[in-house]
Amino acid sequence: MAASRGSRPRIVIVGAGFGGLTLARTLRKAPAEVLLIDRNNYHTFQPLLYQVATAGLEPEEIAHTVRGIFHNQPNFHFRLGTVTGVDWAEESVLLADGDRIGYDYLVLAAGASTNFFGVEGAEAHGFELKSLDDALHLRSHIMRQFEHVDQDPSLLDSGALTFVVVGGGPTGVEMSGALIELFQKVLRKDFPQLPVEQARVVLVEASPEVLGAFADSSSRYALTQLKKRGVEVMLNEQVVRVEPHVVHFKSGASVQAQTLVWAAGVRAHPLADALGLTQTRAGRLAVQPDLSVPDKPNVFIIGDLAGSSDADGNLHPQLAPVAMQGAKHVAQQIRADHTGAPRTAFVYTDKGIMATIGRNSAVAELAGGIRTTGFVAWLMWLFLHLLLLVGFRNQLNVLINWAWNYLTYDRSARLIMDTTSVPEQIELAMPEPKNVAAS
Repeated sequence: MAASRGSRPRIVIVGAGFGGLTLARTLRKAPAEVLLIDRNNYHTFQPLLYQVATAGLEPEEIAHTVRGIFHNQPNFHFRLGTVTGVDWAEESVLLADGDRIGYDYLVLAAGASTNFFGVEGAEAHGFELKSLDDALHLRSHIMRQFEHVDQDPSLLDSGALTFVVVGGGPTGVEMSGALIELFQKVLRKDFPQLPVEQARVVLVEASPEVLGAFADSSSRYALTQLKKRGVEVMLNEQVVRVEPHVVHFKSGASVQAQTLVWAAGVRAHPLADALGLTQTRAGRLAVQPDLSVPDKPNVFIIGDLAGSSDADGNLHPQLAPVAMQGAKHVAQQIRADHTGAPRTAFVYTDKGIMATIGRNSAVAELAGGIRTTGFVAWLMWLFLHLLLLVGFRNQLNVLINWAWNYLTYDRSARLIMDTTSVPEQIELAMPEPKNVAAS
């Protein structure tokens, strides 16, 4: 049965990402019961997942318990659970454990999942980077590959130390830069008998440039920096098939590699497919200008799940600032309902975009046409990410880790932690067969 609702309206939020957290915080003084549901009891700072995967940070440094964030918010409640659907007639959220939670307002902020675009073998043999588990699996795999090659250098010939990163957006660029830095600055010292210089990072991008959302000058700078640092960049190239130890391209070329990191795109969270609502491109859910669901004025969708668009009809980018601004807008609409004021349309204010290539190198494009590259952009990137991290302790730990890494060229998180969920592409490097599971 649906949980009973008292005199105050219950606002149920699904997802503890940037949008869900921002909405819950914005409603801290609202005369309502705010209930946040997530399958994890923590919020993950996804922009730094690649640093966990490349041994720059520990997982707990970019995550914070949800309950800990809201200690001082009396109207907030948290429910650990996986949402599987919604009973629209009964206005109840359905959980995997069979429970039902009633709502007066429902805000879906479940985020996004990896889009493999139907490429054969990509999901089965590749690593994605959407969760702490993903990052830990990849980190353990990277370190395990070097250990295996140290034991048997002949594995180099089968691509044991070739790492293919698919997607030349910010995630792919940042991942490629971090990998090459890890190999050259850190693992070279860990494995003095190993020809670490033979480790390869291959970045594959289907368009003619990396960082396609940036200005041409920023894109050219990023490409130059990647190549200068040793990343092999393949432009105008697409992955068409992935086998356990080979990546095949549209041009007919192929690369022997035992590691494929898929950073080529995202689609709406699988929950979107289970709701019976109208979907737009990449599975995103259609919304009204005020971010509510058509014919369901008490249901809103924000963040990567929402198919909201600008004045020209272009879908908003699936970025944290969009989710956060959307959350604040929804809070205003709920207040408007309470006071009898009319609702308003959501307008996204683009304050800029950033991406880092590695030590002392980044690109930043801010509102007002401000563009910068190099060390200044890198400092701006560091400051912004520290500012957005949840929790002072996390901010301090990350700052200390970054400072230590910068001064010593060392990383403390080079641990092989997981022994399960290893993708198929490392079979050759393993002494015995392993079960296959997508990361």
